[in-house]
This record gives sequence, structure tokens and C-alpha cells, in this order.
Amino acid sequence: MHKRITFRNMDHVAAIENYANDKLVKIEEFLSHEPTPIFIDLILEPSKVHEHHRVELRVKSPHYEKISNYEGPEFYKILDRVIDVMLQELLQEKEKQLDERNHRIKVSKLWEFQENDDDEKKRDEEE
Repeated sequence: MHKRITFRNMDHVAAIENYANDKLVKIEEFLSHEPTPIFIDLILEPSKVHEHHRVELRVKSPHYEKISNYEGPEFYKILDRVIDVMLQELLQEKEKQLDERNHRIKVSKLWEFQENDDDEKKRDEEE
């Protein structure tokens, strides 16, 4: 798993990086069973003109490719929101993938059942 935290237009701040790493654990745990490669990019960008900071989180893996971003006045609240939204999006995508997979299995079983039923009808007709 490749994780990168980028400080854009600002100096590196260890406190923010530590906070971000603690919060990203949720995403890392969710993706722990995914096949590699997995890339997590967190971009922190303050506004110099007024307090309207921007945080962007990108997650890319073989099954997921998601981007979540948010802007607001407080870095820590924005960071929490971006990570929570990303986790919700990943959970929704996983549920969608499971539903599709289960639907395909049901359809294939239905086809198999119909084929077996057709074979039985043919045998009955021949007798």
C-alpha cells in the first residue's frame, strides 16, 4: 500500500501529518484485503487569501478509483469529512460490486436450472 501526504503551498506540519495518518487508518483497514497495488494520496492545500482550505483524498486500487475533496475554514474538520466521505463511498461501491456479483450468480443458477429443466422435458417427450 502506497500512502502519500502532500502539503501544497505550505510547509510540512508534523501535527497535521500525524492526525491524517491516524484518520487514514480507517481507509487502510478497509483496503487491507484488496489486491495490490493500492495508492492513497492526501493533498492538503491552505488558502493564503482567506481561511478557505482545501483537502483532497484519492484512492486507487484494482477495484476502486475514488476522489473526495472538500473546502472549508478548519483543516481538521475538513480532513475528517473527506476521510469519512471516502469511507462511505468505498463501502457503497463494495456493496454495489457484491450485489452485481450475487446477481450474476443468481442468473447463472437460473440458466443452469432452466437448461436442466429443458433437458428433462426433452427426455419426457422422447419417452
